[in-house]
Amino acid sequence: MKRYKIAGFGLLFALHTACNDKLDVQPVQSISTEVALSTPENIQNLLTGAYSRNGAGEIYGGLRQLFADLHGFSDQATWTGTYTQPRDIYNKAILTDNSMVRDSWMFSYEVINMTNIVIDHVGIVENEEDRARILGEAKFLRALNYFDLVRLFGAQYEPGQENTQLGVPLSLTGILDYSGDLTIARNTVEEVYAQVIADLNDAYGSLPESNGYFADRYAARALLARVYLQQGNYEAARDAANDVIENSGRSLAPSYSAAFNNDANSSEDIFAIQVTSQDGDNDLVIHYAHQAYGGRGGDVTVNDEYVEKFDSSTDVRASFFYTSSHNNGRLTSKYTNQFGNIPLIRLAEMYLIRAEANMRLGTAVGATPVADINEIRDRANASLKSGVTLEDILLERELELGFEGFLIHDLKRTKRNVGDLPYDDNRLVFPIPQRETDANDKLVQNPGYL
Repeated sequence: MKRYKIAGFGLLFALHTACNDKLDVQPVQSISTEVALSTPENIQNLLTGAYSRNGAGEIYGGLRQLFADLHGFSDQATWTGTYTQPRDIYNKAILTDNSMVRDSWMFSYEVINMTNIVIDHVGIVENEEDRARILGEAKFLRALNYFDLVRLFGAQYEPGQENTQLGVPLSLTGILDYSGDLTIARNTVEEVYAQVIADLNDAYGSLPESNGYFADRYAARALLARVYLQQGNYEAARDAANDVIENSGRSLAPSYSAAFNNDANSSEDIFAIQVTSQDGDNDLVIHYAHQAYGGRGGDVTVNDEYVEKFDSSTDVRASFFYTSSHNNGRLTSKYTNQFGNIPLIRLAEMYLIRAEANMRLGTAVGATPVADINEIRDRANASLKSGVTLEDILLERELELGFEGFLIHDLKRTKRNVGDLPYDDNRLVFPIPQRETDANDKLVQNPGYL
């Protein structure tokens, strides 16, 4: 059964609400922490609950990807919706009390705390294989959240530098008692990246090769490839992506459209957020889709400037859009199934990472850069290339991965302007939410925010 079920005991309710120590509510169904953490079954239930929380709309159920694109858009697309919080992100004028940014931070730390508790108590799982798997899945989820938190709320990682710029607080022990002093300072960007990489390497060594809809070893390896690419560690990114391509058993979906709007994982999904009519959120549909598909009519409209980036008249990606009858805007067709899974890591990304890394290094591990780019273009029925430049590969990323939450991160790691803003402008880093700085006097606000 693909649906992630939240365990129905009081500990999970407490984990959801305890981030606000002013909320003092004891659920009727609550049981003691000792009982909740006393059996392998309950540890597994808590991990399953962490998956479910990880798929909430506030984070990987859609808004985290939307934020990364809105923050990177200049002429590619326009926010036309009525909500002010996403508009502020699109305008690069985020307020410290932006409620969507606040909730994105809060939900990630809820997932992190749940995974910390699982890691702290996984020793009660007697079966060695189950224990290793549970530990690997928890570390994968923790790494995923810390990686995106540091990318959004910290300055870009600079290869070859000490990276002492402030990232986000690293909390690595589960919090069960919220009555004490929970203030914690921000760690450096270097420290957060080091923890993310350590967690993913541990996960890769602990997880099975196949794990159903949950994270497996190749999900950890694929996320490592993404992390290394963001760092500018191209050799490690290339090797991790090559491992996934060669050994994961995944294959590109037979058509570009077949990679999206699926009720079950496609052949190229390395890790996807599971959504059904009974459980899960798909906020990408809400903001990107017309009302007939469960959206608001098209809060994000795609501009001519983006479509004009495609260089082949036969490229199906250049026409993977439709017109909204709500605002006559051009909408992406990637999100037209409100109960469809959300691909978070696709095999196509691994081909693009391997191509870019090989190009930068002058190597051909696994394949040449042009062969990998043509693998992507052939699936899209685009004209094939006889040769590629680095600029061609970066453009192919924008065409293949558009509206999937990559834009701001790609622009910043390659030191390209976002409109008129340089990649390291303070406005391209999210503010630490005011709710957090009010409650924790050790948190230093990012430059440019009051």
